[in-house]
Amino acid sequence: MRTLKEVVKIRKPGTVAMHVSMISDDLSRVMKSTGSEVSDKYEANILPTEFALHQNYPNPFNPATKISFDLPQDSRVSLVVYDLLGREVAKLVSNEFKVAGNYTYDFNAASLSSGVYFTSLW
Repeated sequence: MRTLKEVVKIRKPGTVAMHVSMISDDLSRVMKSTGSEVSDKYEANILPTEFALHQNYPNPFNPATKISFDLPQDSRVSLVVYDLLGREVAKLVSNEFKVAGNYTYDFNAASLSSGVYFTSLW
């Protein structure tokens, strides 16, 4: 089948009807009509309301994990991973300017020994 024409009509706020005219190889006409409800209200991205450093996942991990944090406002941030003795083992973000929003970074500890690690966001 070949599509000859596509028309999208807005019938009333919140409703969209899509009509597609098609024709088959044997020249018989086929008409397909679908409709779906859509919201006429704009939903802005919801920004975080507070600074947050979330639990990494998966946990426990081997060898990689994801570390997420939220920024309620534009900020300079550093995201650092420390071992149990307080030694810095990775700096995922180093005093970088970030706009308000949600962030996730991958931490690959393949080159590190098994153990407990802490993450600091400042």
